Amino acid sequence: MQISIQRFESPELLARDTAALWVGELARQPERKLFCLALSGGRVAKFFLLALTENLKSQPSLRSRVHIFWADERCVPPDDPESNYRLAWESFLQPLSFPMTQIHRIRGECDPAWAAQEAEQELRRIASSFSAGLPVLDYVFLGMGEDGHVASLFPGATLQTPEQSPVFYPIAGPKPPFKRITLSYPMLKCAHEVWVLASGAGKADALKESLSNEGRTPLAKVIHSRAHTRVFTDVPQV
Repeated sequence: MQISIQRFESPELLARDTAALWVGELARQPERKLFCLALSGGRVAKFFLLALTENLKSQPSLRSRVHIFWADERCVPPDDPESNYRLAWESFLQPLSFPMTQIHRIRGECDPAWAAQEAEQELRRIASSFSAGLPVLDYVFLGMGEDGHVASLFPGATLQTPEQSPVFYPIAGPKPPFKRITLSYPMLKCAHEVWVLASGAGKADALKESLSNEGRTPLAKVIHSRAHTRVFTDVPQV
């Protein structure tokens, strides 16, 4: 288990520098390589998406290599204010005129079990690599809640049954909208890169626990399962 931590003085600087770093990494990859990227919601996500827009608006060749997925979604229509898709659409995808063929949203307005299965099939169709039968995401960008949750993996939440997919599955969250669809822990484990954007002084305790060897938060579980995770934070004194 290895953790790389970069610290910033504000959420704006965190978002700006992390976006620039990712776009720089993307530009250094082979030109023919396609990338599967999973986005999350949360307060810092808007800053990050706006910064991505600024970095990519003059680089259409890079945009053409990225397929957009989501780490989780609320079970609401795509135009609902609570929709993670809507946040990404308004702040990132629409301003950059992303082709709809590269946007693979979770259909939160549909039956959750069906939507989870459909999201899995779409990712399997696009992904270029697999691990233990799972489609591998190249990059997953996660926020972190004050309870240490990531995606819609909450402390104490009921996880999937054996009959459900190990890729995406419906889950009940502790706050509205309660019904959600999330990536699984095995999917976060096998992703090539997981970048965590942890922003807000109120998250200091959760982040400290998540980074410790004894941590039991959902983020800690992700970190402990992976060889390497990158954390970008403006949380002081951690």
